[in-house]
Amino acid sequence: MTQTADSPNRTNAASGLRFLTELIGWTATPWALHRDWAVATAALVLLIGLPAVVGTPGDRPFDPPVAIPGAAMLLLVLVEVAAAAVAPWFAWPTWAAVVATALAATSVVLEQPRWRWLLRH
Repeated sequence: MTQTADSPNRTNAASGLRFLTELIGWTATPWALHRDWAVATAALVLLIGLPAVVGTPGDRPFDPPVAIPGAAMLLLVLVEVAAAAVAPWFAWPTWAAVVATALAATSVVLEQPRWRWLLRH
């Protein structure tokens, strides 16, 4: 069932930058953890699989399969941002890690309206 999302999370610079930050985390984290394939796989399940299954109703344009409170969703978002900011330092050249960390920090600033919304839901 589709619903109208009331989260400030729709088609703006913040959501685009959040997606880029997520991609960085999804890529750099298993790369940084490559010595242990089980840990790298578990990280991918946490970073990609869990947010695909759970969500706060109203935060996306569709109902999540498993509804969770906004504070729990915010915790998942923080894990993703942390992965995008930290993992590149262990996996990529310094210049790329600097860019990734700067993008993650900018995402944190631009996502504040959504984060406040999540804390209220």
